[in-house]
Amino acid sequence: MTSCRAVFLDLAPLDQGDLDLTALQAAFDDLTCHTLSAAEQVSERLQGAQVAIVNKVALTEETLERCPELKLILVAATGVNNIDLAAARRRGITVCNCQAYGTPTVAQHTLMLLLALATRLPDYQAAVADGRWQRSGQFCLLDFPIVELDGKTLGLLGQGELGSAVARLAEAFGMRVLVGNLPGRPPRPGRLDLDELLPQVDALTLHCPLTEQTRNLIGARELQLMKPSAFLINAARGGLVDEQALADTLRRGHLGGAATDVLTSEPPRDDNPLLAPDVPRLIVTPHSAWGSREARQRIIGQLAENAAAFFARTPLRRVG
Repeated sequence: MTSCRAVFLDLAPLDQGDLDLTALQAAFDDLTCHTLSAAEQVSERLQGAQVAIVNKVALTEETLERCPELKLILVAATGVNNIDLAAARRRGITVCNCQAYGTPTVAQHTLMLLLALATRLPDYQAAVADGRWQRSGQFCLLDFPIVELDGKTLGLLGQGELGSAVARLAEAFGMRVLVGNLPGRPPRPGRLDLDELLPQVDALTLHCPLTEQTRNLIGARELQLMKPSAFLINAARGGLVDEQALADTLRRGHLGGAATDVLTSEPPRDDNPLLAPDVPRLIVTPHSAWGSREARQRIIGQLAENAAAFFARTPLRRVG
């Protein structure tokens, strides 16, 4: 490819003005970056481009048909559900994603959520803000039971790079780690089926992809199998948990608490069951687990690596 024009369609979710884009700019003869792109702007902006870079912008078959010069799609994320991979394949367009860039960040966020639930951090923060400590008759305020993680059992659903990182952090806190089998995959030695795993765990963390087999993996029946004191953490995909079932379970007081960094629709709608103000013992963070500057800078590096490897005819992280 003698001359290459690339277009980044939605840089805003990645760069908060704190990233060094030098490596990415050096990978192309011409790089145009757009903060965001509406669906109706995509085809026009990609005219004359050989490379499209996207985070969450959808590249449909119709869009690809309108961009005959396109040869490479670089996805600034791991998930590629926004790309019509079959249409790209038919047109000879290579698709490469980014992988494992956020492992340390998401793992620490997962443990942060677990620690916040175990120590009742939001409740104690609210109590101090409300003046309850100031009105206390003694030096400490211990209105909310605190759980020690040492000696407790953590269940993992998904033991890839991220799940393994979470396991190492949990073990550093003295937790015992059990791993569950995932539906749609062959059982593996040493892993437990869900019905055997759930009653044993004091905390369950999800680190698996969202597929037809894992959609609503944790529903009303599964939540009821868990200990009334157990914690549920989801920093993977919103559709893994039946949100209405979780809200109802927390209202009934069955579960020690839950935390999620993801919802089924993002940005969420106001009617999402987990955003109702009366759901107790719930922490919701806005899909921010991945978002450290270090993790986002690694994405820039991987995009540049993927581009260079493609031009050298040795594609990296190819998914289509």
